[in-house]
Amino acid sequence: MPRLSEVIAALENLWPAARAESWDAVGTVAGDPDQEISRVLFAVDPVQEIVDEAVRLGADLLVTHHPLYLRGTTTVAAHTFKGRVVHTLIKHDIALHVAHTNADTADPGVSDALAGALGLRVVRPLVPDPTDPEGRRGLGRVCELDHPVTVGELAARAAVRLPATAQGIRVAGDPDATVRTVAVSGGSGDSLFDHVRAAGVDAFLTADLRHHPASEFLADRAHRPLALLDAAHWATEWPWCELAATQLDEISDRHGWDLRVHVSRMVTDPWTSHSPSPGAPN
Repeated sequence: MPRLSEVIAALENLWPAARAESWDAVGTVAGDPDQEISRVLFAVDPVQEIVDEAVRLGADLLVTHHPLYLRGTTTVAAHTFKGRVVHTLIKHDIALHVAHTNADTADPGVSDALAGALGLRVVRPLVPDPTDPEGRRGLGRVCELDHPVTVGELAARAAVRLPATAQGIRVAGDPDATVRTVAVSGGSGDSLFDHVRAAGVDAFLTADLRHHPASEFLADRAHRPLALLDAAHWATEWPWCELAATQLDEISDRHGWDLRVHVSRMVTDPWTSHSPSPGAPN
């Protein structure tokens, strides 16, 4: 069995911490470098429910997309929910490693996994990483469909192929408009609107779209009509867990580690129910 330090080195090759945004908090949060690792669990959120799942599974390492501590803290006392997570991890000898914005921009990364889940063909990054001479890394992806669909059909596809959440898929724009090209970005994406306009795509699928930026984006008639598809944040990032698990499986096979790699299917999206307004459009 490999030691934690060996597995972390492999994960760092996939998602170097140096490529994370300056505000981000990535890397190893808990764990003994000399600890032997036999079972790994991937998940989006380092919340108590996921940590409890790791305990039940007998995992030695939990890898999450979202950080546990994005801002500084003065306590890991167990009466706080994050402190309880840390206590549970340490009591059960479970290491925690985070790959966040360094996984967003990776090749392949979070948006590649999202595009793959939707059956889209990736053409290029939406926001290329200027340090990548091959032009493959960066935020978001510009994609093509194998054949045109309507906005409504694309939304229905996303609703079926992404993990089910209370929100489902919200759509802004003409549901009958034709879509041939799509920009996608896992997680919060309305900061990328200028890049989406410049890409000249027919639709943009992302998460956490806010009222004012979305309204202003749609009102800008200087550019071609665009549709917005807003999915749950967790749902747009969960496909990366399957991609990342496959990558670690391949590394394990190559090194003869015989790791058992799992993906949590527990829904940790914070929104748990949805009551549509009477008479609201479908």
